[in-house]
Amino acid sequence: MRALFSLVGLLVVLAPGLSGCASPGTGVGYYWQSVSGHLQIMRAARPLQDWLDDAQTPPALRQRLALAQRIRHFAAAELALPDNASYHRYADLHRRAAVYNVVAAPALSLTLQSWCFPVVGCVGYRGYFDEAQAQAFARSLPEELESVVYPVPAYSTLGWMNWAGGDPLLNTFIGYPEGELARIVFHELAHQVLYAKGDMVFNESFATAVERLGGERWLTHHASDAARREYAAFDARRREFRALTFAVRQRLEGIYADTALDDAEKARRKSATMDDFRQTYQTLRQRWNGYAGYDAWVARANNASFGAQAAYDTLVPGFEALFEHQGRDFRRFYDAVRALAQQPLEERHAALRQLSTPSEATVAAGQAVPAPADRP
Repeated sequence: MRALFSLVGLLVVLAPGLSGCASPGTGVGYYWQSVSGHLQIMRAARPLQDWLDDAQTPPALRQRLALAQRIRHFAAAELALPDNASYHRYADLHRRAAVYNVVAAPALSLTLQSWCFPVVGCVGYRGYFDEAQAQAFARSLPEELESVVYPVPAYSTLGWMNWAGGDPLLNTFIGYPEGELARIVFHELAHQVLYAKGDMVFNESFATAVERLGGERWLTHHASDAARREYAAFDARRREFRALTFAVRQRLEGIYADTALDDAEKARRKSATMDDFRQTYQTLRQRWNGYAGYDAWVARANNASFGAQAAYDTLVPGFEALFEHQGRDFRRFYDAVRALAQQPLEERHAALRQLSTPSEATVAAGQAVPAPADRP
């Protein structure tokens, strides 16, 4: 799960009035870490051409940056994604993630705790640029909430920072398989097409649909045979894992919604379901010759993990069906999505569900998910 709807567009303006002394978990301290963390990334970013011309740039990185340039051009030319300053610069953050998200959910529900902010509205996570601060905030949550902190390789400022150089490419994802690198760029640029305030599921499902549709087009028409083979192996594991987690999510939702069960029985069945999940995962892992890319996700999996995952999946089939209804034309598709975004939240969700009913097969077909350690 990867898009952090940063407040920096607003907060950079407010930054002189914020204090870094307050707690990063609450109030102005939280906003200050958001501002200062993003500004550090902006300062670290240099134009791609500078990196390409620099004799000190490692050859492997130079190749990846040149590939990213081609992907960025493709995004604007063939996917009608915004042609602006974003992803024309690169920064090495010397850490494994751009930000760390905290998500939380009750013990017998997959409904995420939400937090509300100026401009962007309410979202089901809190993002931190420092992992220790994220972990500290997670520990401060009420005991009745299950929480998890997960690394996020990329995030979007929704286009608000294009005047200052835009969102850069980062070391946290530049080395991903070619198809996944393309999907990340497409996903984050999709957030700049539109943003429905306070509707995380709509926003993330839309960006996921764009990245999947665009990624397929890139791999089909522009990737090498070797890149397609590499991505096919990567994506095959992901499809199997997504099919497994979708099935577990369905089981958990059924348990929690069953009014014939008391809380103790729900908790018992939940525990059994999670045990089955981890055992089945080990079977998959053996078939993958010991591939360990999802180990961290499985180890920390709880209601919050599954609830956050659902935000990226739930409405994707509807968006894909809408794309087909618009003749597979991206500009027409975006216009149709913008029109949907003008409707009340429940109405827009209902319209997408009517277009296509999610199924295990559809979800398993390759939704947007973290690459090995970060994107289950």
